[in-house]
Amino acid sequence: MQPQQMYETCVAALRDYVSGAGFTDVVIGLSGGIDSSVVAVMAVDAFGAEHVHGVLLPGPYSSDHSVDDAEKLAANLGIETRTVSICEPFEAFEHVLARACGGALKGLAAENTQARCRMVCLMAISNARGWMMLNTGNKSEACMGYSTLYGDTAGAFAPMGGVYKTDVYAMARWRNRRAVEEGSVGPIPVNVFVKPPSAELSPDQSDEASMGIDYATLDRILIAHVEHGEDAEQIAEAGFARAQVNYVIDRTASYAFKRAMEPPYPDAKFYE
Repeated sequence: MQPQQMYETCVAALRDYVSGAGFTDVVIGLSGGIDSSVVAVMAVDAFGAEHVHGVLLPGPYSSDHSVDDAEKLAANLGIETRTVSICEPFEAFEHVLARACGGALKGLAAENTQARCRMVCLMAISNARGWMMLNTGNKSEACMGYSTLYGDTAGAFAPMGGVYKTDVYAMARWRNRRAVEEGSVGPIPVNVFVKPPSAELSPDQSDEASMGIDYATLDRILIAHVEHGEDAEQIAEAGFARAQVNYVIDRTASYAFKRAMEPPYPDAKFYE
């Protein structure tokens, strides 16, 4: 399926799901990254800017550019935003959980606690305002278990839950081109496309380094295995390192339990 078809399928599914549940407005955590940016654009296309509400949730490791990119995206889309820092609640968790966690909240526990702080804030706003909270995840990271249970796996609907990361970028490029062709500014800032994706939960963290593989290679292996049913030997014969193929396949299998906790996403055959 081409990027335009993917994008329009996601938007239609999002519109149907939210409206079918009786909601008129949605709330999205805006990180300044590609995933939340594309979901925000989809939401505006589905409901109109006045019904889309962005929340910036900077934490102890957030970069200046993540805030700048999120604010620029929101300005381009004409959506309202509010900022809720998670630094203070995270510090409280560090203090309260230190003894129970062996003396300090650190490592993966600290990273995931930040992600869960963000979701607590988003769900509080969702409940208080009556807005449906959207999930901004993609299929590449879901397959690899690169997400936080009860953190960024939260949300009522995942418009891009069936789309691999490289196609998230392809949809974003197509949507920006469409805007330019229509005589307006591409809504997604250029810096969102060029900076390395990062959850910003630890110093100098990057998503590809955390997963141990680049998205382009990962997606080719995943599509071959998950979508076309090829085994490790078949995929390796196509030119991939066998150790890398085994790593992706084994990790995908081991994180099935986490994918079972992911929100619903468009029921579409994106990769036939």
